[in-house]
Amino acid sequence: MRGCPTVRSSKARKPILLVTGLLVGATATTVVPATAATAATAAPSRQLKLSAMDDTYVSKAHRATFGNHDRLLLSAQARDTKTAFLKFAVPAGVAVKGARLTLTAASSAAGKLTVRRVADYNWTENTLTPATTPALGAPIATATTTTATKQVAFELGKAIAGPGIYAFAVQSSAKKETRLRSAESGTGRPVLTLTTTPAPKAALPAGTCVTNAKLVPSCGVLWGAAAGGFTEERRDVEHRKWEKLSGRTATIFHAYHKGDQKFPTEAEIAMTRDPANPRVLLLNWRVEYGSTWAKVAAGKHDDRIDRFAARVKATYPEKFFLVLNHEPEDDVIARAGSGMTAKDFAASYRHVVKRLRAKGVTNVINVVAYMGNENWMAKSWWKDLYPGDDVVDWMGLDSYISAEKNYYHYGKFADLLDRAPTGGGTGWYDWATTRHPGKPIMIVEWGVYHREHKIVDKSAQFNSVLPELAKRPAIKAISYFDAKNDASGNRDISMNSSAKSLAAFRKLAANPLFNVTIG
Repeated sequence: MRGCPTVRSSKARKPILLVTGLLVGATATTVVPATAATAATAAPSRQLKLSAMDDTYVSKAHRATFGNHDRLLLSAQARDTKTAFLKFAVPAGVAVKGARLTLTAASSAAGKLTVRRVADYNWTENTLTPATTPALGAPIATATTTTATKQVAFELGKAIAGPGIYAFAVQSSAKKETRLRSAESGTGRPVLTLTTTPAPKAALPAGTCVTNAKLVPSCGVLWGAAAGGFTEERRDVEHRKWEKLSGRTATIFHAYHKGDQKFPTEAEIAMTRDPANPRVLLLNWRVEYGSTWAKVAAGKHDDRIDRFAARVKATYPEKFFLVLNHEPEDDVIARAGSGMTAKDFAASYRHVVKRLRAKGVTNVINVVAYMGNENWMAKSWWKDLYPGDDVVDWMGLDSYISAEKNYYHYGKFADLLDRAPTGGGTGWYDWATTRHPGKPIMIVEWGVYHREHKIVDKSAQFNSVLPELAKRPAIKAISYFDAKNDASGNRDISMNSSAKSLAAFRKLAANPLFNVTIG
């Protein structure tokens, strides 16, 4: 859907730096074993350094939140006790042998700091107040500080058991304040250092649908969502709400970015490291934002691409989907020299993919996402948009239908797949499978709408999805775009605009076709 909002991250952090030979982030550097015998009998240990996905402090005397502050304040003042909270996401695929939490002090008081485990991690740095503070667990580590202390390290023992999300609280025994640097600080940010070895892969039951190296499921269809569209709400928070309402984990977590924004964000990373709800990222990036495709293709924004590559390598080793400038048809300026022709888009796409590969980014699965609109498909330049089979892993489609009769694009699920060029021609699905056979298809965005003031039951549209998927084996993923109003502000694309619509959607979501395990 055009005009999709960009994710608002609660962090505006600086790039992660190379420190003492180890990358600070969710990547790893192998430690060479001491002897050949050791190497032959045991997996090499790795140092994994993670930055906090959320960190803040709670002040007993204030109702405000402090998630955007560059300091974490601690004190034991009776009238204004201050406690710091930190949250980290440990990636899948590792066995944790040891954990150390390192905090840097901007200023410190003489006393003792105590780290406690916080079992409830369903909070964000912008929601914690004295009224919403989660219960604190037993102490797991302590450290003594003086007024000269600059850095403290806590050995967390077995507090980190494996992949997942972990939250901690830090308290001080001193009445005078200790000021620790937060994740918003330019230097000295909190770091969780893990000693890890590769975790053995569990055997999956026979018949399990599982994704391969290109995230294509061996059977079934990946189920996803972009929730909270056209709002200022955090996408991860809205996504979890949407999952709860729909009754199923949306395995694909769809987020939007543009230009020089730093991503994947800590919140996005955490969404894919939730062991109870495994997910995969679908990141949508308008690389050319504020510029042109031609300039991207000419290398004018290589610094932008390189910063993204460095962030991915330093923070995110997992496989993820990447869409470059979704729905490019709507941005084409079919005039020579505009920098925004269809051929410019194709050249820009190719340049970005090849640049990322040259920088060593190997975990990206590239998706090209068309609108599939009949007017654009009829244009002479439409065929020039395709970047090439060597840089495209999945064919994608963003398409919507109306549940309201006699309104724009009224129809069922088949209609959003089969729109043909104005004046006649091959429908989008047949075009994609004929011209690019073997490429899996993702419905990157789909939705059912009606005008806000005219609520219509969407059951017929939701009930039409499964029969069409059975007929169209190339479709391997679908991701719903949920919004109470669209870019023009008058169409409701939500799954729950009526009780009947929600019931039909929940029935669709519950189907075992969408039981796919991320490999």
